[in-house]
Amino acid sequence: QLQLVESGGGLVQAGGSLRLSCAASGFTLNDFIVRWFRRAPGKEREGVACISRDGTTNYADSVKGRFVISKDNATVLLQMNSLKSEDTGDYYCAATPGEYYSTTYCPETMYDYWGQGTQVTVSS
Repeated sequence: QLQLVESGGGLVQAGGSLRLSCAASGFTLNDFIVRWFRRAPGKEREGVACISRDGTTNYADSVKGRFVISKDNATVLLQMNSLKSEDTGDYYCAATPGEYYSTTYCPETMYDYWGQGTQVTVSS
């Protein structure tokens, strides 16, 4: 059974930091593309950060310079710094083997495995 479990969410003041973790069971994330998504209240889900099979990363413009995604075997971390109230939302990690993609590529959609999410609330 392949599962993803997110943790690390919580309540933080604006300007603070949180580190989210996406843990995999049943497989190692080393060979997977992993993307963090978030859904803010009343808004569409958006991709926040992604790490490809070879470790190439990309970020939404809204989080560039503040968030860092990293991967270590069975875990993908999202370090979130200088948090803003607009970062509030439910954060999900998703993974796909992506064996048909270039090792540097991060698709926007078409992820096979999803976690249940972790809530992040940033108070202003």
